[in-house]
Amino acid sequence: MLTANYLIDKYQLTKHPEGGHYKETYTSNLLLPRQSLPNNFTGDRICSTAIYFLLEKNQFSAFHRIKSDECWHFYAGETLEIFVIDKNGELHLIKLGNDLQNGEVFQYVVEANCWFASKPAGTSTFSFVGCTVAPGFNFLDFELANAENLISSYPQHKNIIQLLCI
Repeated sequence: MLTANYLIDKYQLTKHPEGGHYKETYTSNLLLPRQSLPNNFTGDRICSTAIYFLLEKNQFSAFHRIKSDECWHFYAGETLEIFVIDKNGELHLIKLGNDLQNGEVFQYVVEANCWFASKPAGTSTFSFVGCTVAPGFNFLDFELANAENLISSYPQHKNIIQLLCI
């Protein structure tokens, strides 16, 4: 039986700044020049990156946003809830997992510049997923939410923002 500790050890996952554990598994050799990217990018970017990401019960990935699309992939464990505040201010709850009859999905793409956070669902002990980012992830494109500022922009989502901010 898979456990969170087994996966952390097997894949040598380290603590992620927004919560949980991760390991980068892929970095493209293709470089996208700054002039081929949208104006909000400040320099060249790698074409694509991928990570393993693991959250245990009572852990969460805090609300943040990046300048790229991020595709989430379910691998093992139990349901992961992804909370996305879209560009219109609507809150969406996506259930990443393998219980397809109950609305879970194996993959989901969070669009660039949307605020999002995640946590294992209710009784889930852990969720082991992957994230693929294109253009590739760069901490220069990462913004961790400030709870007060996010609540000011989206007061209708105050409860979930307070729950999933550092």
